[in-house]
Amino acid sequence: MAEAAYGSLPFQEQLAYFRRKLVLPTASWTDVLGQEHDWAFVVAGANRDAILEDFRQAIDKAIELGTTLEEFRRDFDRIVAEHGWDYHGSRNWRSRVIYETNLSSSYAAGRHEQLQEAPYWQYQHADWVAAPRPEHLAWDGLILERDDPWWNTHYPPNGWGCQCSVRGLWPRDLRNMGKDGPDDAPAVRMIERAIGQNSPNGPRTVQVPEGIDPGWAYAPGAARLRSAIPPERPDPPVPGSAGGQGLPNLQPAQPLPNPRPMPASMLLPTGLAAKTYVAAFLETFGTTLEQPAIAQDPIGERLVIGKELFQDAKGNWKALKRGREQYLPLLAQALSDPDEIWARIEWMYSTQKAVVRRRYIARFEVAGQEEPMLIVFERGDDGWAGVTAFQGVAQSADDWRVGVLVYRRP
Repeated sequence: MAEAAYGSLPFQEQLAYFRRKLVLPTASWTDVLGQEHDWAFVVAGANRDAILEDFRQAIDKAIELGTTLEEFRRDFDRIVAEHGWDYHGSRNWRSRVIYETNLSSSYAAGRHEQLQEAPYWQYQHADWVAAPRPEHLAWDGLILERDDPWWNTHYPPNGWGCQCSVRGLWPRDLRNMGKDGPDDAPAVRMIERAIGQNSPNGPRTVQVPEGIDPGWAYAPGAARLRSAIPPERPDPPVPGSAGGQGLPNLQPAQPLPNPRPMPASMLLPTGLAAKTYVAAFLETFGTTLEQPAIAQDPIGERLVIGKELFQDAKGNWKALKRGREQYLPLLAQALSDPDEIWARIEWMYSTQKAVVRRRYIARFEVAGQEEPMLIVFERGDDGWAGVTAFQGVAQSADDWRVGVLVYRRP
């Protein structure tokens, strides 16, 4: 049934997830576990790049064209013969594991990205499974909030051959079911499992939630989702095009909309912990420190928002600009509801590549302040940067209107 569930209905998010993977040689399936599969394409025991690349192309074809297991087995036989690969297990078993594992996990990862729009998720057990796992049957129909930590370890598939899935629900769906809210997450009981008894690196013991196979206690695509959060650029954006080359600065046809009034209560007091300011920023997008979210700007561009915007590679909080941290909620407002959005291409001499930048501009009249507050949020492939400044004579908002105007607030 995996062919019908995963091989015949490919979609863009599934393809994009798989194609971002890099081939990684391994000696055993225990070499790469859990969310590491969001980054690496592996075939247990395949330790040569050429073999892996051929298997990768075969799986890519299976996803994109919906080829069947029998068709993939013909590719499997060809690859094995060409490379003289001495694999473990029977031909039918090994080819099925490679095929079903990659198609089911990429499908789940693509769905994980799509499901970010829905506030509630429902666990669904596949009725056609001949030997269902008791725990998976018990979770059938369970409805939890999208951000519930339970999904971090129980988002399906939850084991070899698992056909469980998740569907998104909205408040009206719960009302139609006669429910006032989501269910309570089941208690998670961790158990120890020994793995890698035949691995060249020797056996080891891992802890997994009861009912989930070792290596499957993760949400496919979640690590990729967090990786889509752009890092903060070390240099702030500057008026005009810093690269000097790219799209022309088309002169604005009309002035910016008038600054919007903003109550002083939107500003946070100084001296709070960094995560408090970050939590206030994330609240604008309906998410928390624990869970990233996919937000949409006014023209439908999807943005991944999370605490990683304000953390370094080690997860430490970055030092917020002193005296400016209290304006972080306004920076979030500029991103979610800007006055204008401008796009430009900027040539980066150091990397010899072009970068597309989107610049979100907003102005607010903060109660008690004489000058309007100018907010600029800029994002590109190389990260993001923000500016919060009171607009004086030397700081004209027009200086920031660079490139092509792609949105203007009505």
